[in-house]
Amino acid sequence: MRQCHDQQTPNACEDDLSDSILAEDFRDSPPRALPSSQLEFQKAVTTSHKSPSRSAHNTSTPDLMNPRPAVNHADLNVNKPPPKARRSMKDHLKKVLIDNAATSSTVSKTVQQKEAVMTEEMSFAMQAMESISAEQDLGPFFGLPSKVKDLILILKGIQDLYEWQKTCLSLDSVQQRRNLIYSLPTSGGKTLVAEILIFKELLCRKKDALLILPYISLVQEKVRGLSNFGIELDFMVEEYAGSKGRFPPVKRRNKNSLYITTIEKGHSLVNSLIENDRLDNIGLLVVDELHMLGDGSRGAILEMTLSKILYMSKSTQIIGMSATLGNVGDLQTFLKAENYTNDFRPVELKEYVKIKDSIYEVDPREETCFSFSRLLDFKYSSGMQKMDPNRIIALATEVIPQQSCLIFCATKKNCENLAEMICKYLNKEFLKHKEAEKATLLGELKNSGNGSLCPVLQKTVPFGLAYHHSGLTTAIAEKRLTRTFRKFFVPRQKMLIKEKAEALQEEVDDLFMLPSDLPSL
Repeated sequence: MRQCHDQQTPNACEDDLSDSILAEDFRDSPPRALPSSQLEFQKAVTTSHKSPSRSAHNTSTPDLMNPRPAVNHADLNVNKPPPKARRSMKDHLKKVLIDNAATSSTVSKTVQQKEAVMTEEMSFAMQAMESISAEQDLGPFFGLPSKVKDLILILKGIQDLYEWQKTCLSLDSVQQRRNLIYSLPTSGGKTLVAEILIFKELLCRKKDALLILPYISLVQEKVRGLSNFGIELDFMVEEYAGSKGRFPPVKRRNKNSLYITTIEKGHSLVNSLIENDRLDNIGLLVVDELHMLGDGSRGAILEMTLSKILYMSKSTQIIGMSATLGNVGDLQTFLKAENYTNDFRPVELKEYVKIKDSIYEVDPREETCFSFSRLLDFKYSSGMQKMDPNRIIALATEVIPQQSCLIFCATKKNCENLAEMICKYLNKEFLKHKEAEKATLLGELKNSGNGSLCPVLQKTVPFGLAYHHSGLTTAIAEKRLTRTFRKFFVPRQKMLIKEKAEALQEEVDDLFMLPSDLPSL
């Protein structure tokens, strides 16, 4: 090979070699390590890939008739361009992902227009909230998208707000996010103002909100009422009442949460957020029935909750509302809040007092504050007088069945007993009033209870009466849980006990090697 290399002309190094795999494999191993027969074969193969002359065209067919001298493979390897690197799977996937991201998604024009309108209204609302001037326009619906107004109409049936609600939502304290206490009579629409402020906090400021209610039944009712808003407006509604609630709450990236809690659960929730340094995530705290601050131990818990938020989070706005507040000035000092009051009532309220069979109207303009109105026109038997000493049946029959009547009782058990007692002495003609609607209602109640129905409701609903208290929903849930436990867990536990007994029997038999003719333990 060295002799051939010495005799080779310089022009021979410029000849091209074929891309033969066989020739490439031979170049990788040194010639000295091969036997003489293989060296001769390698020489024949490498020389056969040369062209006969520089003027002839290159060809991949070997010319065995005119062998050429061997070529220095080291020089050829230097001049040969490096092989193209194989693309890894990682680079390939990366290129595919980049191409997919660059490709424009096909979205319908209607969806694009809706998203554009929503984005424009949201940005306009954000600008309105950042503005301090109260005279500036707040946007389509008090700083919220027009979709919120549509949902209030669809879900609540409210077409327009009262004048006091518009005035309250336009206050400087609301626009500048200062603490506020507002007090109005019952059924004046206080809750709707609080809900609009909550929606503004969730959608515009992208902060969580906390709503504290005094009773479990109110929490459950509010969760059911606001869940549809959460689905449509893309925020979470989380219930913290009874055994429900997680401490600390789940931290979400893309959605904000509305926590609806009782007084005790709200205090625990605030404590967990303080421990995890997440209290600043609460942008708004709404306290319904603020007069509960004076309710003994529960009032002390509510006061601790408010104190911790006032001290630990300077960015959280506090809104308090109530129908009866006697010391508004003290509450303003405590919460560093402003006050808004109004005596608006959508329906005129008249108050009466019953003394035996006489009805007196409460009139503050009179000297005695009472003016005689009428006598009860209902005949009581001696048995009815013992069962109904307060003449509740006589008062109720003045209203029903043409109009509705609400009777408030002191305890849950009293609600059920009173409903049964009224039905016992009502005239049978009440059964014919809206008989079809009552039958439909009974069927729906049975379906919701998986075929079972409360025996009290089964008696009272045909007369058009029903009871309601905070334990009603819980009782239904407990019945369902009991049926599930009996259906799945009790048979499984019996089976496990039987398996353990059989295994223990086998261990005893193996231990004592009992004869087969003896009875087993």
